[in-house]
Amino acid sequence: MRILVVEDEIDLLEAIAEGLRIDGYAVDTSDDGDEGLELALINDYDLIILDLNLPNIDGIDILKNIREHNKLTKILILTARSAIEDRVKGLDLGANDYLVKPFHFDELEARIRCLLRIKFIQEDNELKYKHLKIDMKSRKVYVDNNPIKLTKKEFSILEYLMKNINKVISQEELIEHVWDNSVDMFSNSVRVHINALRKKLKENLDYEVIKNVASVGYIIEALEEEN
Repeated sequence: MRILVVEDEIDLLEAIAEGLRIDGYAVDTSDDGDEGLELALINDYDLIILDLNLPNIDGIDILKNIREHNKLTKILILTARSAIEDRVKGLDLGANDYLVKPFHFDELEARIRCLLRIKFIQEDNELKYKHLKIDMKSRKVYVDNNPIKLTKKEFSILEYLMKNINKVISQEELIEHVWDNSVDMFSNSVRVHINALRKKLKENLDYEVIKNVASVGYIIEALEEEN
């Protein structure tokens, strides 16, 4: 999952970004309203964490602009403005959640998990496929309740594919949602990580979970309903 953090307090911005990267998210950052808006409009983020008090463009104006072009990306407002009027205004303009500073990072993590799973049918922060299970909270993967060791990038790839069951995901889309701006769009990084992930899964299962669609991308196919 790819997240944009727009926050003008540099220490806080770096702390949030570091914590989320440790969690396995791909994170882009900006401490400026103009740049934050530009990143939000040109990239496809799964979640945007947006401060309201920003230089050049106020966070509320950024929120309005994003929602004029994008109705789907989850937006969490993170700000020192605690007045109920500010919260109502932000939510009415299209924010999905609101967290007031100071806050505990554990709460921010929980709110992010909640927002990212809203459109998916899940129970107890889990994604399941046959014998395979992803625990979203611990960010661990199990086969028949036995843990398998994945890198953070492999976990993020599997998570994104399982959240998009029966949809062919192109290399470009994986880069958009699993990598940050530092990735080289022309590298073979996606293929290398996919191959490593498929090998680990095959070692623990007797079937292929991730299938390759020639010249298109990758897919985890929906399970056929039992008669």
